[in-house]
Amino acid sequence: SHIMSEYARMTDTERDQIDQDAQVFMRTCADAIHQLRTEAHKGVQSAQVKEHRTAVLDFIEDYLKRVCKLYSEQRAIRVKRVIDKKRL
Repeated sequence: SHIMSEYARMTDTERDQIDQDAQVFMRTCADAIHQLRTEAHKGVQSAQVKEHRTAVLDFIEDYLKRVCKLYSEQRAIRVKRVIDKKRL
């Protein structure tokens, strides 16, 4: 309950800033993965190394997508709560 009381003290401005920072961070990660994917295919490498790098980057990209989905679901809950409060 102590942790919940700490969250209750956050202002909407602070929450909005966290949302904005999270979106920037997720875009930065997606760009970094794209850059790594481009660099991973440059140069002379064995097929096994290319396949390994592709698999690792696919895994990282999938993980980021799952994190983004979770974030979107949590943000939707927050937006719904704000709308419900305005209705009351």
